[in-house]
Amino acid sequence: MDLDTARTFVAAADAGQFQEAAAELAVTQQAVSKRIAALERELGVRLFTRTARGAELTIDGQAFLPHARELLRVAERAVASVRTGSRPLRVDVLASRSAASGLMRGFHRAHPEIELDVVWLFDIETAVAAIRSGSIDASFRAVAVPGRPLPEDIECARVLDEPLQLLTGPAHALAGARSVNLAQLAGHRIWMPGIVPGTEWAAYYDDLVAEFGLTIEATGPNFGSDALLDTVADTPALATFMGEHTRLVWPAGHDLRRIPVTDPTPVYPHSLIWRRDNPHPALAALRDHLDSAQPARPGSNVWTPSWTPAWTQR
Repeated sequence: MDLDTARTFVAAADAGQFQEAAAELAVTQQAVSKRIAALERELGVRLFTRTARGAELTIDGQAFLPHARELLRVAERAVASVRTGSRPLRVDVLASRSAASGLMRGFHRAHPEIELDVVWLFDIETAVAAIRSGSIDASFRAVAVPGRPLPEDIECARVLDEPLQLLTGPAHALAGARSVNLAQLAGHRIWMPGIVPGTEWAAYYDDLVAEFGLTIEATGPNFGSDALLDTVADTPALATFMGEHTRLVWPAGHDLRRIPVTDPTPVYPHSLIWRRDNPHPALAALRDHLDSAQPARPGSNVWTPSWTPAWTQR
């Protein structure tokens, strides 16, 4: 059923005159008459009776009126559900304990009035497809991996350089160090079962291994961070890399050590990506927040892959 016709019927019913309904709708009286006649043909009943005072609803018109009003209310709710800024901003943070998740928590504290939907998508291809389809508004990713450029309609901005730390158990050979440099890590077994070939973080660690001669093992099933922490705590020969802003909690008996890595400090480059023509006003607010709340960047003695996007100023 045509919504303009239903709207015309309700206006005529409320006004009691086709002429007043026409003035309210900014159309001619003839247009009102044609719409009412078309609606009556569609329904197979008469909706109005013409009188000296104007137009009165028939019994069928009275029965149809509350349903026509509800039809218009449903249509308005449908439009409102997708009106710019009326729906939650939907952002992918990859993992709940990640640095990106912390950035979004900070945004929520700064802007509690903005509704958010936070999701966890696995790989960058899935995230980009979701952004392009409108399923999400933005995603935090490491981008610009060689051979996999972003589509032209996707924008990106580097938002956080997260230093890596070495995580060891109490019996590891480096457990007592205040810091370790990358050269010291050559020959040590660094276990990271969460590295999946083809992902952007796999590309990052492949470049790190190639440049500094490290040994990173991704063998065995990935049972999650709790199982990883249990194994590192109990195995003196194993250590793992952990982002400085990654939030983890472990039993006190594990006595795990988070040790800064230096000379140079490897940093993981987080970027925000979004579709260039996305009009959601909260997306602009998120970008402004990330610009203004940017943590102090590591010094000049840092390492990132050659494909890392440059920092830009808005």
